[in-house]
Amino acid sequence: MCGIVGLFLKDKNLEPQLGALLSDMLITMTDRGPDSAGIAIYGGAAEGRAKVTVQSVEPQADFAGLAEALTGEGIDASVTVKSTHAVLDIPADKAGEIRIALTRLRPNVRVMGSGESVEIYKEVGLPRDVVNRFEVRSMAGTHGIGHTRMATESAVTTLGAHPFSTGADQCLVHNGSLSNHNNLRRDLVREGMTFETQNDSEVAAAYLTAEMAKGKDLGEALTGALDDLDGFFTFVVGTRSGFGVVRDPIACKPAVMAETDQFVAFGSEYRALVNLPGIENARVWEPEPATVYFWDHEKAA
Repeated sequence: MCGIVGLFLKDKNLEPQLGALLSDMLITMTDRGPDSAGIAIYGGAAEGRAKVTVQSVEPQADFAGLAEALTGEGIDASVTVKSTHAVLDIPADKAGEIRIALTRLRPNVRVMGSGESVEIYKEVGLPRDVVNRFEVRSMAGTHGIGHTRMATESAVTTLGAHPFSTGADQCLVHNGSLSNHNNLRRDLVREGMTFETQNDSEVAAAYLTAEMAKGKDLGEALTGALDDLDGFFTFVVGTRSGFGVVRDPIACKPAVMAETDQFVAFGSEYRALVNLPGIENARVWEPEPATVYFWDHEKAA
């Protein structure tokens, strides 16, 4: 099962509503996956700064004094705590040092995602409880993706929840199952990729990150996935400025898209889209098998 949603805003006037719109879309998909849920919001950081979203099973202990501890390591950080997660605001030129510092200072903390613009929140539980816990409705941004999971191949854990992020400002949600993920994981490890879970979706995320590191844009990386990934899948992927969708050549998982002058939206089912503003005037279609759909704020500019 699993339910996935995505929303790419063209109209800047809708940006203050991104979190609220995406939350409602995800909650509508609850019966497709009640085990865990997550959302990635792209909103941007101040110039010269970056954001790192971290998670802890003991947030009171791990997040207390974290900003001061990082400052002691030469990293000027501010920390915004949201339940079991925290967003670290750091200098962009310290992005390469932050994971090493966190491993030394707070070894139980896990990095959910990092980059110039992305924040990732995910936990076990129903989508409504997850978005309320992290106050997602109040978040503004340019685009975002979400996932509600029905675990089939691995345990119900926070780290096993989607979205998966394996590169700066890159994350993925997935409905389906890959058959060659173990072989692909071994190849990616040899290329220097690291993994937190045994989930096949994390392998798909790492594959796209590795391909984009070679100079491909998101659309090109998704096109390559059609040849290199075996199984059945629907991916919705976010980058700092882009949003992409692809289905496998059989396209057995349900999917629907809608586009207006204000937004592009994706849902596992149409009912996830019905409350979007102006949906009655949208072009609505089922994405074709083995076809990449890709939007980018920078390329549209």
